[in-house]
Amino acid sequence: MNPPIVLVFAGNDPTGGAGLQADAEALLSMGCHAAPVVTAVTVQDTFGLKGFAALEPALVVEQARAILEDMPVAAFKVGMVGSLANLSAIAEVIADYPGIPAVIDPVLTSGRGDELSDEPLEAGFRSLLCPLATLLTPNSREARRLVPEADTLEACAQGLMSLGSRYVLVSGTHEPTESVVNLLYGNRQLLERFSYKRLPGEYHGSGCTLASSCAAVLAQGLDPVNAIVQALEYTYKTLERAWSLGMGQQLPDRLFWAREDEVGTG
Repeated sequence: MNPPIVLVFAGNDPTGGAGLQADAEALLSMGCHAAPVVTAVTVQDTFGLKGFAALEPALVVEQARAILEDMPVAAFKVGMVGSLANLSAIAEVIADYPGIPAVIDPVLTSGRGDELSDEPLEAGFRSLLCPLATLLTPNSREARRLVPEADTLEACAQGLMSLGSRYVLVSGTHEPTESVVNLLYGNRQLLERFSYKRLPGEYHGSGCTLASSCAAVLAQGLDPVNAIVQALEYTYKTLERAWSLGMGQQLPDRLFWAREDEVGTG
């Protein structure tokens, strides 16, 4: 049988730690095939973003339409959009396929805090992409930016669900807690609290890894709660085994399982 196909909208990261390469590696690891649609080209290293250029919206749409007319896409995943015009164009494409689950990672900044668009994107996410999200995967900083009037993370999640997001997974990496606590909301309530030991490093591409692995398991037909459990476990293992390939943040090892097999059979 052919693997499920996940159409990914994201930027290219030359470090390979985040963006489309991160998405493709996570999807491959979770048993899927990635169909990558480039939204932006970035200039960055393991320390942070140095610059970027968003593609024209028409070119983003043409890439996506070519795939959708040729291949049976089982899920969408949205990462860096690069511009408000691209965000709008992506929303139009996804809206044409309401039966395909969509994982929206509302990427607003790099891990270091560099803005990933020349114009504010919050209103666009709220009005265009949140209503289309089967699963929204903001970190706590993004959740607060998307719902600035909220005074708690639960209020943020409730606000995002009121916009139309079916499930909201708020990752707690940036919170000042001893453990990393990830909160899953659905049906207008807290469904699960996932607590993980806080690892000592800083990681480039952890959010991409989590969102793409969620999309992979949804593409295989699992219900969202079970899909998220599997995706969180996988993501944590990639961080436990992260590489120090540059002089800045570590990069998740999304193919750790392949190297473990080699060791076990060598």
